[in-house]
Amino acid sequence: MSKPAAERPAMPDAKAPAAAGRLTMADLAELAQVSKITVSRALRNSPTVKPDTRARIQALAKEHGYKLNLSARSLRLQRSNTVAVVVEMKPSPDRPLSDPFPMALMGGICQELTSIGYAVVLTTRDGVQAPAVQTADGIILLGQGSHDEAVAQLADGDVPLIVWGAEAAGHDYVTVGSDNRQGGILAARHLLSSGRRRGLFLGDTSHAEIEQRHGGFRDALAQGGGILAGTVSCPFAIQAGSDAIAGWIDGGGAPFDCLLAASDMLAIGAMQALQERGLPVPEAVSVIGYDDTPLGACLTPPLSSVHQDWQAGGELLARNILAMINGEDVQSVSLPTRLVVRGT
Repeated sequence: MSKPAAERPAMPDAKAPAAAGRLTMADLAELAQVSKITVSRALRNSPTVKPDTRARIQALAKEHGYKLNLSARSLRLQRSNTVAVVVEMKPSPDRPLSDPFPMALMGGICQELTSIGYAVVLTTRDGVQAPAVQTADGIILLGQGSHDEAVAQLADGDVPLIVWGAEAAGHDYVTVGSDNRQGGILAARHLLSSGRRRGLFLGDTSHAEIEQRHGGFRDALAQGGGILAGTVSCPFAIQAGSDAIAGWIDGGGAPFDCLLAASDMLAIGAMQALQERGLPVPEAVSVIGYDDTPLGACLTPPLSSVHQDWQAGGELLARNILAMINGEDVQSVSLPTRLVVRGT
């Protein structure tokens, strides 16, 4: 016989759902302290949720009599044959949507999806409430955003979501991305082999991809007898990179003889600031960019850069979102990077 309500123990470390009405997915997510998409995936035994988290959510659902609303889910399976591609960045005159990122990824995505009859809806974070996005069969997000804020905006739903970004512990979403840490390591090792010892890192490390590049660069410098002299944060634009390095030098920042920028655009700005201050590249300071863009290769001297294969990344994003739409389990993937050595 069940205990009277007054004798039942309170639920530990969780807020009880409202007394009236059936428990919702949002209630269960609050009880488990996870997102709604994590609850949905856990109740469908998705391997994208860690086993202990999955077991805990399933136990809470059983305890409170919650069942996944399969009839509502079946409505979602009425296909629109569209995939929405959401670009995390907010376009600006300094960083237009026509930049190599995200358009190189878009090439691979469109090539893969349109070849099998899918339409692609392209928008930015400001357009995610548009009907065409809301009715898409799946969403590809290009960029996680600072502190994963872009993912948080899109993760609270049961629409398949895949992200171009950095795989990291604790994430409950699927990513395709490059081996960012390895990219930083490759840059540091090359600079060390060239006799450089004091490195500067240029980029916004609140983005998971950039933090991994920074970590690989820092650790490889230390392992090779060098030192990370400093980290300079700035937005992803040429002028921002120039202003950041000018501010570091003019403000009396620690001396450095090499620099890794989080993108080629930032590296180009850094080179401008260095040359304006009588620090020729590469004689005084060696510079390595990231992304291996055509613009960087056309500079004088041509920019050395870490290459990531955006075409292959776009194709893989497309194939994996289609697999998720079809109910298949998909794992995060990290693509290899390589260093392209040129003149800087």
